[in-house]
Amino acid sequence: MATSPISGSELEDLKLMAQNHFWPHGKPAGDMSEETGLKTITRGKGVWLYDEKDQPWYDTTSCLWLVNLGHGRTEIAQAAYEQMKQVSFTPMGSVSPPTAKLSAKIASVAPDKDSRVFFVSGGAEANETALKMARKYHINNGEGTRFKVISRINSYHGATHATMSLGGGTRSPHEFEPLMAGSIKIANYDSYRYGFGTKSEDEASAEYAKDLERAILGHNPSTVSAFIAEPISAATGIHVPNKSYFQMIREICDKYGVIMISDEVITGYGRTGSWFAIEQWDIVPDIITFAKACTSGYLPIGGAIATKKISDAFIGDDSKTFTHLMTFGGNPASCAAGVQTLEIMENEKIVQNSKDMGDYMMGKLEELYKYDIVGHVRGGKGLLNAVEIVKNKDTKEPFPADFNLAKKLSVLFNKYKMIGLPSPSSINLAPPISVSKDEVDDLVERVENIVRDLESDIK
Repeated sequence: MATSPISGSELEDLKLMAQNHFWPHGKPAGDMSEETGLKTITRGKGVWLYDEKDQPWYDTTSCLWLVNLGHGRTEIAQAAYEQMKQVSFTPMGSVSPPTAKLSAKIASVAPDKDSRVFFVSGGAEANETALKMARKYHINNGEGTRFKVISRINSYHGATHATMSLGGGTRSPHEFEPLMAGSIKIANYDSYRYGFGTKSEDEASAEYAKDLERAILGHNPSTVSAFIAEPISAATGIHVPNKSYFQMIREICDKYGVIMISDEVITGYGRTGSWFAIEQWDIVPDIITFAKACTSGYLPIGGAIATKKISDAFIGDDSKTFTHLMTFGGNPASCAAGVQTLEIMENEKIVQNSKDMGDYMMGKLEELYKYDIVGHVRGGKGLLNAVEIVKNKDTKEPFPADFNLAKKLSVLFNKYKMIGLPSPSSINLAPPISVSKDEVDDLVERVENIVRDLESDIK
């Protein structure tokens, strides 16, 4: 049901409140201007968000890769509301029915059906939990010397202190040094500009995987606790590794006793056309982290899914206990929303829709290669895509920083009524995975308009 546009005086009051008191994430505080400032969003439906004038904007990245079922799903809100009427919070030493149900539901779609789920309230907490879980696992197995964590350069695992130390994809991590001790970086996967002087993706893939082994050996295997990676990294531009990459990673981790953590905060719960992205490489990681889409973004949630091998190591006397907690971990209302979300996904075959619409969108986006500035169209696994804009298609030369591509894209996003996250090099796309074919066509048409306008402006 449409809401009435906010009146002029009310809107001005809201903007003044935000200007004076709201501290936004990743943007200058107080900017509520039409050109660069925050937008006021009053409602949503499906792939659409509506501003204070009730004008529709296309949600191109499911807000932050989390509103997988689209906006306005009242049945999720109703499930949380009904649970809150029963009990909104349960104390330590207890478990609520929806928390038990969600843990079982998640395990049923995880690679290891005997997994256990440790709930927290967000993605950064999930990854910090996984790091502590890996460390304690080694201690429980008599290998207390293992504390180092290997991650891939420019990956993103959260903005808390420990997760910010991983990868370095957080904005300006150097401002918060010293970072977590024992954080080791290796090369990240690039399907466009092959590293290590290689000439094919197969050759590059092998070298990217071997870089993990080189790091383990260079830092003494007996000191390395875990390796963490996103199956497909949004922070580095949606580069999809080939089949052999993660299989080699799994073999290397096994060889040296290193815990493999798959960060699925963005890719989990159907985003890539399977429940968890890592399944598509036919391997089972030791720990999978999740958040965001488990409730389709309707309530905060997160967690670490540990295989039976990992979780069984914490069973025994008190010394084996995982002494770690998060206040809102397993919150009954959030878990009720999660149960409802996963049931909707099953009933409406949302994971299959993600695969089908992802294949369709990839095909439509590849038509953009006809433009001189489109260097690389990436994706091919569900609804997680990027269109990289380059200065020279033949040499793959990017536009220089002073070209301000991200700013130019932001202006064009506004022109074509798109809300998203334009990067300094690409147009990133991840609409709700409940998207229809007509809505995909609409999105690709808007993207093509942006590319056409940008190319015309350059010429």
